[in-house]
Amino acid sequence: MEELILKSKISVCQTAELTDEERKLVEMAIDSTSHSYAPYSRFHVGAAILLSNGTMLPGCNQENAAFPAGLCAERSAIFAAGAQHPNTPVKMIAIAARDTSGELTQEPVSPCGTCRQVMIETETRYNQPLHILLYGTKKIYRIEGIKTLMPLSFTEF
Repeated sequence: MEELILKSKISVCQTAELTDEERKLVEMAIDSTSHSYAPYSRFHVGAAILLSNGTMLPGCNQENAAFPAGLCAERSAIFAAGAQHPNTPVKMIAIAARDTSGELTQEPVSPCGTCRQVMIETETRYNQPLHILLYGTKKIYRIEGIKTLMPLSFTEF
């Protein structure tokens, strides 16, 4: 039997170590948490994406009593970009969250599996990595592409 070992490289940094562009994107993601509609989980997630033309767009989670009908912050932002700027590649996404007490999470929050799959499709669509910033008050994860979080990804067949 052959063994396959997968490794992921994730940089851990502080806000002061971010570029100005990254810092603005994280700030937009944090601000977007306040626009979240999360009456059921009270877990407010904000996202912000940077397009290759410099445009930044926010997104936030939107819950619904029929749980599958809601939408995560990451997909909210990516789909808004697709609707408003369909031919402009998505360069980067930042994600932040507030816990049930309303405080920003200390640890970075990672995207769910469905959002990861949408990010894979975004990378595939534009043929370039989607840089990811996962914000926490203690640290920020800087990831150079979604395949770092989902190395054996499902793409077009």
